[in-house]
Amino acid sequence: MRPILVTGGTGTLGRVVVRRLLSRGCPVRVLSRQAHTPGEHGWAVGDLVTGRGVEAALSGAGTVVHCATTHGGRDVAATRRLVEAAGGAGVSHLLYVSIVGVDRVPLGYYRTKAECERLVVESGLGWTVLRATQFHDLVARVLDGLSKAPVLLVPRGVALQPVDVREVAERVAQLAEAGPVGRADDFGGPEVRPVEVLAAEFLRARGRRRPVLRTPLPGGTARALRAGGNLVAGGPGGVGSPGAARPAGRTTFAEFLAERYPA
Repeated sequence: MRPILVTGGTGTLGRVVVRRLLSRGCPVRVLSRQAHTPGEHGWAVGDLVTGRGVEAALSGAGTVVHCATTHGGRDVAATRRLVEAAGGAGVSHLLYVSIVGVDRVPLGYYRTKAECERLVVESGLGWTVLRATQFHDLVARVLDGLSKAPVLLVPRGVALQPVDVREVAERVAQLAEAGPVGRADDFGGPEVRPVEVLAAEFLRARGRRRPVLRTPLPGGTARALRAGGNLVAGGPGGVGSPGAARPAGRTTFAEFLAERYPA
């Protein structure tokens, strides 16, 4: 089996994807901007933005799992460079991890992810795009910041469907092994919950006493979120949609919090 190259393999999702692939017996190579001590998997030093080392990193790889994201809006340039180099290296499968709702929520970062999706789809390579909802970790991090104030303010009428990063990583590993499938079913958490409910759960888990107030937010992004543009269509696991239930996470936000912040 040819190696699987993972970009962003030291990030929140990427490092778990690497572990899942290794547990399946897959040869893994991680692209990093810095050199690392060799371990269970190989390392390739390279930079997707500048192109430094990318061709060497792709040498011999059969599949690329693109988890990397950059700061300063450089994701599109990085993805374009990766696509071009992967084509030249004879990569047979490019798997891109995106976000549910990038085509429905007019947020700048979402537009960037949608453009990266387009580059992957039009790459001429065998491709897979997996969209996932927000990770429990991200929701907890945002709520932690908001709860520093005396009052925790949340947007009115917005719900989230957070998912465990380990379950997303397992799905990514399955798709990487399976080969190109095009647009995979969106992957979300088991529950759709109003953000104020998630905030209350977070405060209880951290032992913080704060009032949670819902505040109206103007603009197109807020309207799209209130309309559920960030949620898996049909609800958790595709409930309510025709055909077989979609793959979905099982760990709730409350279960994540109990694990992260044990009493």
